[in-house]
Amino acid sequence: MENFTFNSLTLQMEGIKVTPMSMYPLFFFFLSIYLFILISNVGIIIMICMDRSLHQPMYLLFCNLSFNDVLGNSYMVPRLMSDILLPPAERLIGYYECVVQAFCSHIFGTASHTVLMIMAFDRYVAICNPLRYSVIMTNRMVMKLTVSAWGSALVLVGILLGLTVRLSRCRTLITNPYCDNASLFKLSCESVVINNIYGLTFTVVLLTSSIGSIVFTYTRITMVCLTSRNKSINTKALKTCSTHLFVYMIMFVCGKFNIVVHRFPQFVDQRKLVAILFHIVPGSLNPVIYGAQSKEIKKFLSMLFRSRKVLSS
Repeated sequence: MENFTFNSLTLQMEGIKVTPMSMYPLFFFFLSIYLFILISNVGIIIMICMDRSLHQPMYLLFCNLSFNDVLGNSYMVPRLMSDILLPPAERLIGYYECVVQAFCSHIFGTASHTVLMIMAFDRYVAICNPLRYSVIMTNRMVMKLTVSAWGSALVLVGILLGLTVRLSRCRTLITNPYCDNASLFKLSCESVVINNIYGLTFTVVLLTSSIGSIVFTYTRITMVCLTSRNKSINTKALKTCSTHLFVYMIMFVCGKFNIVVHRFPQFVDQRKLVAILFHIVPGSLNPVIYGAQSKEIKKFLSMLFRSRKVLSS
């Protein structure tokens, strides 16, 4: 028979199953991944802020993606590492801390879509309307796009978790490696029909907007490339857009696996693995992909290394 504890402010985190042999290797694995995500993404943000040649809409908008990757992993990975070192019975978390963690989790997932949508708009203007690009993509427009991306994410996620926080709780076990909305409303014994309806509507609206904007912009870009005889423009378009599209597909596939596996309770361990990968895979690959494709970033790094060599010699 299930034990019920009503409105407890202390919750138990199930986390991931580890053996004494795998505990420390897993801890150092996640530590190295987290440090790489932190250093690479923060490094790109600092690099873009320092180098005036990188003060272009494309790179300024990319700062949002790097910031989101840092946010999405900083609330999850350190907590996951500390839980790995604890026995399951001692993996406790406060209810309000869990709500904040769930808020950051969904902000990360939602902003991943909204930020990539405004980046797609930037590439659309740059390739389909290059003569007016500097007129359209002003600093003010970049600020408006940034505010709209984060503002819409904050509103959507705020309503999502607001509907969950209103519920009373009769359970205390979070069956996930970190807190999210589904884990929180599963603690309730009340009807969660409204939560499910809004959650489904939220997901449909976000995915429809995200996929629709990507399909529209890349269809128009493809049409321009097919009708243009300028090989340099086509090469540049292919290079920048393939990078953006690859990043979008990584985020989309990881996110959809997370949603699909959540519907099958028998795949508990697989669901936990996918939930973790949803954060660490995009956060690790995004700076590598954009850094490898960007001539400006490569140029800045080469100048930086040369100056260090001169100073050391």
